[in-house]
Amino acid sequence: MSDAVLSMARPITLLQPSRLEIGAGAIARLGAWAAGYRRIFVVAMPPTVGFVERIGLEGEVATYTDIPPEPDLPAVEAVLAAARAFRPDLVIGLGGGSVMDVAKLVAVLWKGEQSVLDVVGVDKVATRRVALAQVPTTSGTGSEAGIRALVTNPATLAKLAVESRHMLADIAVLDPELTYSVPSAVTAATGIDALAHCVEAFTNLKAHPLIDGYARLGIGLVGRYLPRAVADGADTEARAGMMLASYYGGLCLGPVNTAGGHALAYPLGTRLKLPHGLANAIVFPHVLSFNTTARPDKTTEIVAALGLGQLADAREVLATSMAYCRDLGIEMSLLRHGAQETELPVWAEEAFAIKRLIDNNPRALGVSDILTIYTSAL
Repeated sequence: MSDAVLSMARPITLLQPSRLEIGAGAIARLGAWAAGYRRIFVVAMPPTVGFVERIGLEGEVATYTDIPPEPDLPAVEAVLAAARAFRPDLVIGLGGGSVMDVAKLVAVLWKGEQSVLDVVGVDKVATRRVALAQVPTTSGTGSEAGIRALVTNPATLAKLAVESRHMLADIAVLDPELTYSVPSAVTAATGIDALAHCVEAFTNLKAHPLIDGYARLGIGLVGRYLPRAVADGADTEARAGMMLASYYGGLCLGPVNTAGGHALAYPLGTRLKLPHGLANAIVFPHVLSFNTTARPDKTTEIVAALGLGQLADAREVLATSMAYCRDLGIEMSLLRHGAQETELPVWAEEAFAIKRLIDNNPRALGVSDILTIYTSAL
């Protein structure tokens, strides 16, 4: 029986937010949807808190903005304490992936007895307590579409993953106008993160034809719109295209998830404090090239969708995709971001330990392979 037939026959579950609002000015429609809620807790960031007024909320609103780029357990506990003091009936995540991940945890934990550590893993959350709305202000993580949240354990610097259908948004709002002010460098890095979600699901050992469809759409949108969004932040069509690409990437994460690329990116976030999108952008060409021999047809399809020609050779894939990222203005050298060669073996061990992702990679990825990739990215 062929791999394609086995893939098609494998049972998967695809969950999406109950309602999706998309388009310029879509955030105003959230106010009408939220009209029945009286106590609204908004998780935001200082650059995004100004968008709260655009929603037109009628109830009492509390806004929490003290969210670090890589939220850890103490940071999440602080948000939960604020939510418990306020007692909301609606939680809104208004920001990037970290903000939306924290909003998910607040929605399921503030009213119950469970702690974050109690719900690490799959289907550990007892129930949803309050309503949840997600409003991304970057185009990268796709967190608004999914059921996972990541929190850093400060003791080990490991990423703790919580997965539960109770963390699925009741409504997601994709308003490209909220991304106009995102700097070009951040637009580029988060755009490659959205691309990586689609590519890693598309080439995954657990790939499925249903998810392949979303992945192809996402990759094509990135190829068409990311350079435009980087060049002109007020290009509404390009911004909308990237928000949709990010959403499709988020859908890919649910039934299939990412693979080696994200496993390698996480130590760069916890050790170098690199933003999640930038960490993924740096490793993206290296992992795409590494996996070429295991997924030659799909790799050819990916690079063609990005407008990079018809490539099948791993070395060409590395050189061309690296140039693609650099042309977007991304600094691709780990050395320039403060990495030291002596640190790389420890990072390689940490990346290899993220077995929930490493085991999804289409080509076996050992510690020595990871170290080689880190060294090449140095």
